[in-house]
This record gives sequence, structure tokens and C-alpha cells, in this order.
Amino acid sequence: MEESKAAEYEALFDEIEAITPYKSLSNTNPIMTQRFGADPYAMVYKDRVYFYMTGDTFEYDADGSVTENTYGKINTISVVSTTDMVNFEDHGTVYAAGSKGAAKWAANSWAPAAAWKEIDGEVKFFLYFANSGGGIGVLTSDSPTGPFEDPLGEALINNHTPNCADVIWIFDPAVLVDDDGRAYLYFGGGVPEGQAANPGTARVVELGEDMISIAGEPVIIDAPYVFEDSGIHKYNNKYYYTYCSNWDVDQAGTDQYGFESGEIVCMESESPLGPFTIKETILENPGKYFGLGGNNHHCVFSFKDHWYITYHTRVLEGNMGIEKGYRCTHIDSFTMQKDGSIGLIDQTLQGREQLSYVDAYQRHSATEVAVMSGMSTVAGDAVTDFYGSGTMALGKIQTGSFVKVQGVDFGEGAPSKWIAEIKNANGEVGVIQLRADGLNGDILGYLTIDANTGTNYAEFETNLNTGITGVHDVYMIFYGEEYEVLSWQFEK
Repeated sequence: MEESKAAEYEALFDEIEAITPYKSLSNTNPIMTQRFGADPYAMVYKDRVYFYMTGDTFEYDADGSVTENTYGKINTISVVSTTDMVNFEDHGTVYAAGSKGAAKWAANSWAPAAAWKEIDGEVKFFLYFANSGGGIGVLTSDSPTGPFEDPLGEALINNHTPNCADVIWIFDPAVLVDDDGRAYLYFGGGVPEGQAANPGTARVVELGEDMISIAGEPVIIDAPYVFEDSGIHKYNNKYYYTYCSNWDVDQAGTDQYGFESGEIVCMESESPLGPFTIKETILENPGKYFGLGGNNHHCVFSFKDHWYITYHTRVLEGNMGIEKGYRCTHIDSFTMQKDGSIGLIDQTLQGREQLSYVDAYQRHSATEVAVMSGMSTVAGDAVTDFYGSGTMALGKIQTGSFVKVQGVDFGEGAPSKWIAEIKNANGEVGVIQLRADGLNGDILGYLTIDANTGTNYAEFETNLNTGITGVHDVYMIFYGEEYEVLSWQFEK
């Protein structure tokens, strides 16, 4: 880029005030701020971990004011993924239920759980969800990000399923595919009147080989003070069932079992079908840490030899100045002990280390970021637009929007070029400023967006004059509106 043009752009951006993000630039939690995501579930596939979340969405009164989250309008499942645990790629929202959803028989899609399995030589993905508290459905796909379809056209499990007639809430599934290929589904919740200490509403059932049927009859899990939120993980050939305690844990219950109301409890067994015995409390109610309480929902998982728990809080809505029960996803790490003990996990805003660096010279989704501010994400192709999930792009950009990509590795040689795929349907001029290590860090270059691409994405590129090497955070700061960014990469 000519020096005069670079000077012009530098003066332009000196007048631009970056839009304040909904989380600190140094925080790793919440994992995304472009929308809400609750009841997170983690699925590891190859070198990436995918997170599936209840698609909390704003509800409004007649005056247009945000009202309390009733969960009644939720019919999508949010999907993001990561390879490094700090930069998360957005894959959109699965249209799971309702008139636009894959499962049109269902009104809601709460508390998803996901798994994959090789069947007849092909890898298939399975997404289980709750139709409110009235049953569990399953969607299938050839990809972890969809499109998903409904193979059954009805619930997999409901109150007509054997040994489920007295389960108050048939929801909150968790799934385990064991080392031998057999799979198990955990679900249920609710507290019958007068039975707070022993609700008897948690269940486990073996799934059929096809993962969309059940083999045998669901078995009761004798989980004291169970309320909701089944979880399952395996370690050293033992099985650990985890759940959220109900809101009626009295002092006698605490003295006997060691947990209080609204906490995540861990049980242990030699078999995936139980019986399970109480082991410990692993997660207190997030309200004790972050000031806004509510229901507690979690998933314990291992990724690249590290152990994590993902759970939801109300931190994002608090940062937005809204306190109406809209939830966001956090992840914290912990050390798994040899005997399977976890201990009480610290809940943090900065609780994870980056596991690997971002290769500057590979193509990356523009949505794969650590921090996003002043913009959202939009469908990146027609398939995603129709089904809700798949390929996403940065969109709804405005002047002062920015993203931070953490830990980009430039290696020993400096880049000479930056390339981005952009759709600029209205032909208005936009500019992207690249900086290293902060909103006021060293300027790497500018990309001019000055062509009308119509409805298609096109490559835009700029030559760089920078000596940057090694690992740095990269900031992309935006000027202009109504263009969308699909991908980027540096070239040497």
C-alpha cells in the first residue's frame, strides 16, 4: 500500500473509537458474546471440540422491552468449536424444532447432547435434545455442524417409554459412546411432591447400535436430591454420573452428602448402567462466583490430555445491563486425580491456557476469534442460511467493530500479504485495519474494500510492510458497514 494511502487510513482510524466488548480483552469466558448459549455440551472429534448449546433468545413485551427468559421460544441449538480452547469458530444455530426446524413435531430444543459413531464404515453424528420437559428427540448428520435431519419424526424417549411414566421431566440428555462401541443415554429430572431427598427421576438406557433407538428398558439412577442436568464421563474404567441438585437440599442432606442446592454432584460406578454412589461435589452454583444465580448445567470432558468443565452463567447478560435469565457458556480447567476425584472447580473469567497457536499462513474462518465486539455472525452460504448451521461469516459490521484472534504464529519469516474473502453487496467502501497485540498495537497494514461483489464472496488482498515474526494477538478493526468477512490468511 502506498505510504500516502496508509497515512490517510491511519488518520481515519485515529478518529474511530473501538466499540466496547461485552467481555474484557484478556478474558476467556464467556466463550462467545455474539449471542447467548446455555446448557453446553462438549463433543470431541479429531483435533477439535464442538460445543452445542441451548439457543437462548430474547423475549419481548408489547413495548419492545426485553422480558424474563421463559425458555418457551427456544427452538435452536448453537454450535461453536475450537482447536486451542481460546479462539472459537462460530458454526451458527441448528434449526432443531418448530416450523423451520428439522424436528417439526417438537416445539422446543433444550439442553443438547452430541456424539459421533462409525456405523457401517461411515462416521455419523447424533444430536439429542429435549422438547421442553416432555421428551427427547434425536437429529442426525454426516457433519458435526449439520445439516441435521430428524430420522424418527417423533420423540426417541417420552413418558410412554418403559419405566418413564413417573419421570416428571424427560429432558437434559447426556450420551456416552463407550470404548466397545456400545452407547448409553442419561436423562430425566424433576422432584415429586414430598420426595426432595430421593426424587427417583433420573434414568439411563442403552442405545441401539444405530444410536436412534433404545436397547432394553431405562434404569433408575438413585441420585440424591436430583433436579436436572445429567452428565457422564469415563476415567480409568470407571463411570461418573454428574447432575444438578434440587432447590430443597436441607441441612441434613448437606451433612450427609456434602452438597447444597443448585450444585453439580458427582457419582461413581463400575458400570455405565450403575448402580452409582455419591463421590463429591464438583461445581457450586455460579451465582456464588458471579453474582447472578439460577439453574446450573454442565458437561465434563477431556481434550488434548486436559480436563475441563463447561457450564453456563449469567455473566453476559449482566455485562449487557440485563438481568432476565439469559445464559452464556463458560469453560474452566481442572486437574483429574488418579482416583477420579475432581474436587471443587474454580469458576473464572480467565481460566484456560491456549493449547496451540493459530497458523498465520493457513486459511481461517473469520468467525474463529477470542473476542468479538460490535458485530455478529451471519450465514456464509445458502445451505447454512436454510438449515441454520454450517459456514458462518462476520456480519452486521459497523465502524468501530473489531475482533481479536489470540496467539497467531507468524514463524520466523514476516508476511508480505493479507488476503480476506469478503462480500460487499452494496459496493460501499470499507477498510480493515490490522494491529498486533492490542487495539493500539503496532499497525500491520490496511485492507481496502472498494468493489461491489454482488451476492458472492471475493478475494481482497493487501501488501504488507511489516517485520512481524513469532506469536502475536491479531486485531482486525473495521470501518464501514454492510460488508461480510468469510475468511482470512497471511502469505509470505
